[in-house]
Amino acid sequence: MRVTVLGSGTLLPDDLHRSPSHWLEEGDVRLMLDCGSGALHGLARERLRWQALSHLAITHFHTDHVGDLAPLLFALRHGVRPPRPEPLVLLGPAGLDRHLDALMHTHGGYVRQPGFAVEARELAGGEVWRDAAGRLSVHTHRTPHTDASLAYRVETPAGSLGYTGDTGPSAGLGSFFEGVHALIAECSVADPAEGTDHLSPPSLARAARPGLLVVTHLYPQLRRHRLPDQIRQAGYDGPLVVVNDGTAMEITGDTARLVAH
Repeated sequence: MRVTVLGSGTLLPDDLHRSPSHWLEEGDVRLMLDCGSGALHGLARERLRWQALSHLAITHFHTDHVGDLAPLLFALRHGVRPPRPEPLVLLGPAGLDRHLDALMHTHGGYVRQPGFAVEARELAGGEVWRDAAGRLSVHTHRTPHTDASLAYRVETPAGSLGYTGDTGPSAGLGSFFEGVHALIAECSVADPAEGTDHLSPPSLARAARPGLLVVTHLYPQLRRHRLPDQIRQAGYDGPLVVVNDGTAMEITGDTARLVAH
């Protein structure tokens, strides 16, 4: 399994850290987790086979996590020749159908009918979606961020990947992500995190015990070069990396490791 960070930033303009998006590739599975602004062109920049996207999972509907959804569908509709025959599975929390309908009303019918089959599935917290071909399963957990926001745990034959999306401190996420080979976790705000809907270094450290902690979604008040020490001082002693756009990792056996960019 290879995972590439397409967007490691926030809603704030930053050409080195665009809005959240991540790409998982294993065999013929090509899964995007969120598709914030910049994700579409990030696929080309990282030389990824965006035309063969098989699954897309949205954590919530804040613009920095879904800003490139309509452009992505537009590119798949008009930028693939010959037209793709493969269906696209689109997963998301409650409100996914309403969001797609609003995009269709604004941008046109291609959102719902892009020229290939789209299976849109709304998921609830605690639900498990399984690929019919047995290639992957997607587990969900509610997060304290929006009324319907979700975290995802993706299981494949090659390994497991967790993704917090955006979330405030949540004791339940620690057990939900237990044993994942790599966890892509937001760490947006400085201490204290109480009363916010994002994670800070101490709340992140308490919740995460993965094989590799992949830290992303930093706001300016957190300094990237200082964050590893802050997380360790908060009690986390496992492997961690603070990522940039283009950071890639491979999960093989029981090990997640960074690969050359």
